[in-house]
Amino acid sequence: MAAAYLSNIKYSDSLTLVGISIGTAIVCEAISYLLIYRTTSYKSLKSTIDKASKKLETMKTQEPVPSVLTKKSKTKKIDRVETSLKESTRDLSLFKFKSGFVVAVVLFMVFGFLNSLFEGKVVAKLPFVPFRLVQKMSHRGLPGDDMTDCSMAFLYFLCSISIRTNLQKFLGFSPPRGSAGAGLFPMPDAKTN
Repeated sequence: MAAAYLSNIKYSDSLTLVGISIGTAIVCEAISYLLIYRTTSYKSLKSTIDKASKKLETMKTQEPVPSVLTKKSKTKKIDRVETSLKESTRDLSLFKFKSGFVVAVVLFMVFGFLNSLFEGKVVAKLPFVPFRLVQKMSHRGLPGDDMTDCSMAFLYFLCSISIRTNLQKFLGFSPPRGSAGAGLFPMPDAKTN
């Protein structure tokens, strides 16, 4: 009944894809919750990162001390807190890695299912012609030369990124503020170069 009703709707393929993307995001966040977010080690690492980032922020915003000795000691303290913050962030990233593997397996399975379900089907129409690099993904597996046709891979990619990120923010699972830009491959420190 529902399948017959959905097939008569003009945007049924797009809506089906968005619905599957929402469902996949919920399943992936449930897996992450079970493997990561509810554990005490994650909670302690997150609180350590939050405390260190707040401490670093207050140390950097304090009034500069005129004495050369106190300025050097303040710089050393800031470096110690930054190092601690980087180590905690790295530990948190490694801790999340095991869940990331399970989530990746789920996403590959769903992508394979969707690929067989929507193979060669136009699921949406883009209101513009994308530039060359994006055309390879947006028109992947579709017959014809109309570059405004959108494939399942492109729409699913956009939905997955936007829905999962917003779901993480809504559930409070976004990374701690001090860990922004860090991870397994953080930006190099300008002081060490």
